[in-house]
Amino acid sequence: MTDSSLASAYTALDAWIAAHFDEEVAFLQALVQVPTDTPPGNNAPHAQRSAELLQGMGLAVEQHAVPQAEVLDYGMQSITNLIVRRRYGAPGQGKTIALNAHGDVVPPGEGWTHDPYGGEVVDGRLYGRASAVSKSDFASYTFALRALEAVTQALGRPLQGGVELLFTYDEEFGGELGPGWLLRHGLTKPDLLLAAGFSYQVITAHNGCLQMELTVHGKMAHAAIPETGVDALQGAVAILNALYAQNRVYQSITSQVPGITHPYLNVGRIEGGTNTNVVPGKVVLKLDRRMIPEEVPAEVEAEVRRVIAEAAATCPGITVDIRRLLLAESLKPQTGNAELVQALQRHGEAVFGEPIPTSGTPLYTDVRLFGAYGIPAAIYGAGPRTVLESNAKRADEHLVLADLRRATQVVARTLLDLLAAPAAEATVP
Repeated sequence: MTDSSLASAYTALDAWIAAHFDEEVAFLQALVQVPTDTPPGNNAPHAQRSAELLQGMGLAVEQHAVPQAEVLDYGMQSITNLIVRRRYGAPGQGKTIALNAHGDVVPPGEGWTHDPYGGEVVDGRLYGRASAVSKSDFASYTFALRALEAVTQALGRPLQGGVELLFTYDEEFGGELGPGWLLRHGLTKPDLLLAAGFSYQVITAHNGCLQMELTVHGKMAHAAIPETGVDALQGAVAILNALYAQNRVYQSITSQVPGITHPYLNVGRIEGGTNTNVVPGKVVLKLDRRMIPEEVPAEVEAEVRRVIAEAAATCPGITVDIRRLLLAESLKPQTGNAELVQALQRHGEAVFGEPIPTSGTPLYTDVRLFGAYGIPAAIYGAGPRTVLESNAKRADEHLVLADLRRATQVVARTLLDLLAAPAAEATVP
């Protein structure tokens, strides 16, 4: 397309999205109204509802149910991953671009002033669990695709390549039975990937994450004769103090990726003991170690294990079992995603009226799984400047609807840039 015809197409995309925005909001409300709390992770009902809604828009949907035995072994109840495939032009020509968002989310917790499953709209904000992360991008990606097809057909402008909508359901557990499962089974292998994110920056790198479960063993005894036991909690305290001391070390390790600072370790769950008058014989700790892109995961894990073993050794009678729960690789900056990133930045600045920088994020995401298959990627979608602003994983999670509309415009324009057939192949309308 010429510059002038592209500009006209961008205007038409924006207009189509504006005209159908009430429908897009209603679609997102319907998605929020079906819970996907993970745990427990019974997410097949949401996939079924999503498929019904997508099919109602004329989009054929593949429903890939992960075998129940795999899901139960994983610690969840049901997973059905969805794929919408659209092909344009001659086979083998053009790029295939996958758009991936996850439907699973942590339980709502306490403190809500809006129904976490209501999808209520108040003062231009849509409230509900997963309204921002990342059911919002089920909506932005779906309506960007619909706008692209409607406008190019109306203008007689051919496309070349393909789009895959990948809606998956286990990001909270690490993604191995979501994108990981689709990739391992050869159900998707796009040329480029766009994954759910926020509207004011393009994420091009992210932290890795090591999660471990420590079971500290002592020996139970009556509290009246504590010398006959071994206090597992005291052993756990020694280990906790040693682990937390590492955070002071980590603050001196600086990432070179903007948006990522330093490694960090958090103990997020502690369980143990049997009663107030019993010396605790067992305490279980679960920890989360964030790894910057420059770190080597195997070295990080070895170091954490060493710190635990040395601390336990200071407490006679204490033993520790260590189980790795998750090892998520970081996403390092890539070179093959330049065309995608630059298009997102260009259209983001045009639509939002301000520069859209590239950045890393301290989160870890499913995008690392695509990176392991050599698929260049970027993270961009509907949402505010920070996770904190959206209340994601907190009470009253919400999405500013103006951000949803504008992010949909940016994604639609970007798809047009990447999929428009060369000018020599364009037909005159």
